[in-house]
Amino acid sequence: MRKIMSTKPFDSELVRSLAKLLDETNLTEIEYDTGSIRIRVARQSAPMAMHPVPPAMPAVAAAPVSQPATVAHDDAASHPGAVTSPMVGVAYLSPEPTAPKFADVGSTVSEGQTLMLIEAMKTFNPIRAPRGGKVTRILVVDGQPVEFGEPLVIIE
Repeated sequence: MRKIMSTKPFDSELVRSLAKLLDETNLTEIEYDTGSIRIRVARQSAPMAMHPVPPAMPAVAAAPVSQPATVAHDDAASHPGAVTSPMVGVAYLSPEPTAPKFADVGSTVSEGQTLMLIEAMKTFNPIRAPRGGKVTRILVVDGQPVEFGEPLVIIE
């Protein structure tokens, strides 16, 4: 907190009432300025979860497949129809846990169609098909962390 020089005495009661106002209104920052005096009171807020954590079952089911999937990802990365992740995050195959998938193996997609979402920094980013075609492989499971450049889907 910055200290501002003033000819007036420090009003600790004003600071207390501003802090109480922060609590009552759930604000993280408040500033009081009269021209001759300026007081700023701030606090850090706890981060809030925006998407429910997926159930543990898909992650457990994916664990035994992780070694062969790594080999498949190496082959898939060089595939001309590979759609790769543009960011680090968590992949979701549907808009909500109970909703149907955006695309499934065997489905035909058009250019620009959403294939999945990647959550990064509490923002859901759509991963769109760069071209039309048939989805032949989906290389991630719902709720799986992904890396930049990791192949996600093969479209032929």
